[in-house]
Amino acid sequence: MPIASTISLPDIHPFVGMDVSSLLADSARRNGDRLFLAWEPFEGRARAWSYAEADRAVTDIAAGLAERGLRPGDALILHLDNAPESILVWLACGRLGAVAVVTNARSSADELRYFVEKSGAVAIVSQPAFSPVVGTVADLVDWTELVEPGTGDQVLRGARTLAPRPADPAAPFCVQFTSGTTSRPKAVVWTHANALWGAMVNARHLSLRPEDKALVFFPLCHAVALSWQVLGSIWAGAAVVVQPKFSAARFWEVVTSHGCTWAPTGGFVENALKDVPRPEGHRLRFVLATANLEPSEAAWGLRNTAGHGMTEIITQSLLCDTVGPIENGAVGRPAPEYRIEVRDDDGKAVPLGGSGELLIGGIRGLSLFACYHGDEQATAEAFTEDGLFRTGDIVRRRPDGALDLVDRKKDMLKVGGENVAASEVEAVILKVPGVREVAVVGQRHKMLDEVPFAFVIATPAAPADLPDRILAACRAALADFKVPREVRLVEDFPRTIGELKVRKVRLREMLRDEAQA
Repeated sequence: MPIASTISLPDIHPFVGMDVSSLLADSARRNGDRLFLAWEPFEGRARAWSYAEADRAVTDIAAGLAERGLRPGDALILHLDNAPESILVWLACGRLGAVAVVTNARSSADELRYFVEKSGAVAIVSQPAFSPVVGTVADLVDWTELVEPGTGDQVLRGARTLAPRPADPAAPFCVQFTSGTTSRPKAVVWTHANALWGAMVNARHLSLRPEDKALVFFPLCHAVALSWQVLGSIWAGAAVVVQPKFSAARFWEVVTSHGCTWAPTGGFVENALKDVPRPEGHRLRFVLATANLEPSEAAWGLRNTAGHGMTEIITQSLLCDTVGPIENGAVGRPAPEYRIEVRDDDGKAVPLGGSGELLIGGIRGLSLFACYHGDEQATAEAFTEDGLFRTGDIVRRRPDGALDLVDRKKDMLKVGGENVAASEVEAVILKVPGVREVAVVGQRHKMLDEVPFAFVIATPAAPADLPDRILAACRAALADFKVPREVRLVEDFPRTIGELKVRKVRLREMLRDEAQA
């Protein structure tokens, strides 16, 4: 089934006559020799592209894809670790009018086969390291191309002159897959207008300027890296410095050598950098958490802000911006570009102090995703009867007007009829000296349905009785039904999304398997 947006944009909107290709071309005209993309691999040669060089490379790659048989409207799988090709081929598909389908490089062969079949992709661009997995689906596509990271603009380039293509902001631009923690991942379709919206709004929300340089280590198959960082930087004429993945050992080295001014963060990143000395003279002006995070300005020595977003929302629906008041521990305040509501399970508005599901109003194909490809039912179910997108995120309306991100609906435990937010328990455990990371999940219980169970990664200096201290802290701070029935120390968690996100579904499966053994 060809990928289509299934929606029509209003006659008047900010991007009439524009698309992603025209955005890059315009930025190249304005910024010329200014740095756009720097590649910092762990091994091999570092490279850099100015805006003018990147624009030419995108045109050459688009020509090469066309010579290999890719046509406007065709879907191409990008199965890559973070690399220059993750950006250049993504943009080249937009220039050609094809649809880039970005996938997680850690996907299994079965998952990749699902992505190919779901998207109807006709080609794959990957790298030699993934040839065993890519080889299992080669029979499903017309061609595959494996390129070493940092060489794609040379290997994929073509000599053909592409015919001019009218800009169509409503046309599909790319597909990203949801995390699929409860079911098969859904294929989220972004139009060119969606990408342009992300570019414009992210640049405004983050106060980006041409001299900014974003350090990109979150996976380039998700909205934070693609939209918040790359697209926002293109709109502002700023630069991105790309690493294959997060490295605590190289974080400050790369920040300092490139003069990076901002980077994403989160619990995993902050914990990994706790004991890494911060050099003098760095140029970071803020770090951006992707959920509510207690400000650690004393630890970072700079502004720590936050924002809430999802693939379907393109940019931030809630944010603590980079220049306004800091909301202590909150995910932020409603972004003015969206209609924000918080409703309970009965669909009633939640008052200040209450908690409920975050609902977001916008324009599909512009400020909200176009559709879930090939799944009309899931698309319809994603919206309320009055057209608000159901995020599945539980937020609390603080008395001061800011919002706290409490948890995902699916991460709420049901303990003897009582709702327990895993994040609430985790927040208590994280304050116990000796705890580096924690993940609380539900363990099946024959009488209470489920009970809290805590997996904990300890610091090297943690006391031997750390589990007992954690339970004592929980008993002191939480209602009895919220206290974990057990605390288990582990070396690491099963992770997804570039090793940055805990796969709680796997932790639940481990407990279930143990109970059945």
